[in-house]
Amino acid sequence: MRKQEVRMGGEAGQGHGASSPAEQVKALVDLLAGKGSQGSQAPQTPDRTPDSPLGPHGNDSRIQRHRDALLSRAGGSLELGDPSSRLTNLLLVEGLTDLQLREHDFTQVEATRGGWHSTRTITLDRLFLPLSRVSIPPRISITIGVAGVGKTTLVRDFVRLWAQGQVGKDFSLVLPLTFRDLNTHEKLSADRLVRSVFPHVGESGLQGALAKVLLILDGLDECRTPLDFSNTMACTDPKKEIQVDHLITNIIRGNLFPDVSIWVTSRPSTAGQIPGGLVDRMTEIRGFNEEEIRVCLEQMYPEDQVLLGWVLSQVQANRALYLMCTIPAFCRLAGLVLGHMRCHKQGPQDAELWPPRTLCELYSWYFRMALGSEGQEKGKASPRIEQLAHGGRKMVGTLGRLAFHGLVKKKYVFYEPDLKVFGVDLALLQSALCNGFLQREETLASSAAYCFTHLSLQEFVAAAYYYGASKRAIFDLFTEGGMSWPRLGFLTHFRSAAQRAMQAEDGRLDVFLRFLSGLLSPRVNALLAGSLLAPGEHQGSRAQVAELLQGCLRPDAAVCARAVNILRCLHELQHTGLARSVEEAMESRDLAGLTGPPHRAALAYLLQVSDACAQEANLSLCLSQGVLQSLLPQLLYCRSLRLDTNQFQDPVMELLGSVLSGKDCRIQRISLAENQISNKGAKALARSLLVNRSLTTLDLRSNSIGPQGAKALADALKINRTLVSLSLQSNRIRDDGARSMAEALAANRTLSVLHLQKNTIGPVGAQRMSDALKQNRSLKELMFSSNSIGDGGAKALAEALKVNQGLESLDLQSNSISDTGVAALMGALCANRTLLSLNLRENSISPEGAQDLARALCTNSTLKNLDLTANLLHDQGAQAIAVAVRENHALTSLHLQWNFIQAGAAKALGQALQFNRSLTSLDLQENAIGDEGACAVANALKANTALTALYLQVASIGAPGAQALGEALVVNRTLEILDLRGNAIGVAGAKALANALKVNSSLQRLNLQENSLGMDGAICVATALSGNHGLQHINLQGNHIGESGARMISETIKTNAPSCTVEM
Repeated sequence: MRKQEVRMGGEAGQGHGASSPAEQVKALVDLLAGKGSQGSQAPQTPDRTPDSPLGPHGNDSRIQRHRDALLSRAGGSLELGDPSSRLTNLLLVEGLTDLQLREHDFTQVEATRGGWHSTRTITLDRLFLPLSRVSIPPRISITIGVAGVGKTTLVRDFVRLWAQGQVGKDFSLVLPLTFRDLNTHEKLSADRLVRSVFPHVGESGLQGALAKVLLILDGLDECRTPLDFSNTMACTDPKKEIQVDHLITNIIRGNLFPDVSIWVTSRPSTAGQIPGGLVDRMTEIRGFNEEEIRVCLEQMYPEDQVLLGWVLSQVQANRALYLMCTIPAFCRLAGLVLGHMRCHKQGPQDAELWPPRTLCELYSWYFRMALGSEGQEKGKASPRIEQLAHGGRKMVGTLGRLAFHGLVKKKYVFYEPDLKVFGVDLALLQSALCNGFLQREETLASSAAYCFTHLSLQEFVAAAYYYGASKRAIFDLFTEGGMSWPRLGFLTHFRSAAQRAMQAEDGRLDVFLRFLSGLLSPRVNALLAGSLLAPGEHQGSRAQVAELLQGCLRPDAAVCARAVNILRCLHELQHTGLARSVEEAMESRDLAGLTGPPHRAALAYLLQVSDACAQEANLSLCLSQGVLQSLLPQLLYCRSLRLDTNQFQDPVMELLGSVLSGKDCRIQRISLAENQISNKGAKALARSLLVNRSLTTLDLRSNSIGPQGAKALADALKINRTLVSLSLQSNRIRDDGARSMAEALAANRTLSVLHLQKNTIGPVGAQRMSDALKQNRSLKELMFSSNSIGDGGAKALAEALKVNQGLESLDLQSNSISDTGVAALMGALCANRTLLSLNLRENSISPEGAQDLARALCTNSTLKNLDLTANLLHDQGAQAIAVAVRENHALTSLHLQWNFIQAGAAKALGQALQFNRSLTSLDLQENAIGDEGACAVANALKANTALTALYLQVASIGAPGAQALGEALVVNRTLEILDLRGNAIGVAGAKALANALKVNSSLQRLNLQENSLGMDGAICVATALSGNHGLQHINLQGNHIGESGARMISETIKTNAPSCTVEM
């Protein structure tokens, strides 16, 4: 079941359209079984042996023969680029999460959207080495991974590389064992265990024989008996024969082979059998990323780029399918099915059933492909449908019972005695159809082990068996116990399956129930009609099954994974009304009335599968505390969560704190703006930050956490190392809160964005923040606007800017800063080399302060954005800044809106623009520069090649100014945005601009709102667009055009410039 990541060679690499179904199925099965063009059973000559043997006993010929044997069994070469970077760089994890311990492998992938929590990795060659100089090598190492991710491939690659002398050079001997081998023994001693792999060990066994030994135990999830560390008797005698599970338990505990390193691989849920206290190192194999999915499909279709492109497009078009393709085994199965069906023409009926939309549909296509290979295997180009149908039903009847009861009993590997118990005909296993589902593997004991090529295929066959058996069974198929006659029937059996799945705490029946539901969908029934299903079979029960499934959604305290799986079953059933109604309510922000258990489960389901929720789950204005509480288990896996304006109070923060504290938590961004959170709620969130390792952004603006809440969060920041952005805007934290945050900044090295605007912070708080900034190097953005720090606070921050070499953006808008404070800040700016953006809007800067600004701009070479909106610069101050702009080569954005600037300053700015080559955005709106000023700026545009945005709203510009701007646009090739809203350019100005638009190709946005254009002016502009292909947006509102005129002009623009958006 774990062998899906094993190499693709020979036939597997020839998966393009020319292959027959039989060849394609065989190639996939060989691939999943770990066989390529160089099968694991065929002896081979190794590519090379180590130049120098490993370890102090490396010259022992026994070790050399052992290496040769391992290379012969594993194959001497790496095929098709394996091991990939996934397998040479494993994720270091700190333990198993609740999701991994309790849920099905597919659920783990779906809930986390295929993402992986850990960012720490360890390379294969360092897997058993100490992590630091002061640590020791691990004795017990566990590598986990979902079914089909490549655990057995990893082991085989490691063993091969060790035998070639490339990794594990500290080990004198590596002994690889699988639980498939161990299951063939009832009892075993430690010495016999070793001799089964290394018969040359000698009489003394491993005790003192070699310097360092690694024992590999691959596939704990396939162990016949679960390990029980609580009730297993200790054994220290290596020659004593005991039960295999007791032997493994004693080896892991260190009672046997205490000096031997142990490496166990397992699916996550089974790895929990080993107590965490015994595990020294845990690693995880991640699944495919986007690039690896593409490479995998390329390897399947190397000679047909058209087919490859089509298969890749189908995978990417189906989000659920794409997500599951992060599992390598699933990716190859999906790629094989898609490629086969593309290359083999289908009838009109099949065309309607393509492409597969659900999991069950995909596996049904695989069944049909395998069924097609059965006829070709027998040498029949066109086998009769009746024969194929009989073969399909016989296979399901033969293997289905085995698959079903194995699933119920958590049994995934079968041996010949198991097959006999379930009446499986060994001769039937040789057919191509059975080979498409079940694989055979020789064990070290020379007996055969059988398993389904992937866990999901066992679940599909089990569901198909249950579906068919439920027609005639007069007993409970799960227990084979009696059932009273009146309760018989398909619905009764389906109800039993649903109840069992809901009760299974480990989710092992979840995907089985999905397949069982999917077999009732009309599309699957049409796909398998006549082969596996009777046409129209059980279709009358479809509505009743949907009702039965929804009835499983009880009003529990929380929406569990079992409830979400019910929604996935409804999706497989193609009964999507419930999910669709909740999705529509989400889009319209009308979730308040949908609070029943089915709706909550549907909402949790959408959080996992909805495209809209993939980037951000926006649940603002729609959640109550009760609904939120029921969703908590599912919120864990949202990457970005917006919960604004929900009237949440402190008790809700306690609940969210518990979520953020969970080891499973994947939330990276959470917004709780405009709720009713006080200091108690902030303290609850702060406690979670002490342990949380996923959250990077926390937005608490417009709450009431106060100084105490700020202190709690600040204390958490002294320890937290993941939070990058924190917004406490409008929280009344005052100077005391600012002092606490400053203390946190002195210790914290990860926070880069801090918003403290509108918090009644005065000079004292600013002084504390200044002291912190002198030490802190990580903070990049500090928003301090709308406080009252005054000149004293500005001076304090200026002292920090002289020293600080990390801050890039400082917002001091509306802080009662006058010329004195500005002088201090500008003095600091002359020395500072990191600040890129400075906002001084809405302060009290006069022409005198502007002189200091100008001097700083002449010296500073790093500041890019300067906002001086709504100050008192007047012409004199703006002229001084204009002189500086002429010399400055760094500034890219300058805001001078609403500064009492007139034509004189505009002329100075126009002259500066003729020389400046860095400024890209200039804002002069709300200044009475008039036509004279507009003409000066327009004249500059003829020479300037840097400016891309010019804002001249409400600037007293008439027709002459517009005509000058029009003449400039004829020549200018860089301006992209021109805003003339609220002027009076009239028809004449509109005509001038229209003439410019006929030749200008750079302008993308033009705002002529409220300019007295009238119908004539608007028509001129609209008709001019017929030759313009650059304009993307134009605003003609408020120009006295009338509704009929607006419609006509709008249609004209749509005709002349289809890509241009018009506002009328």
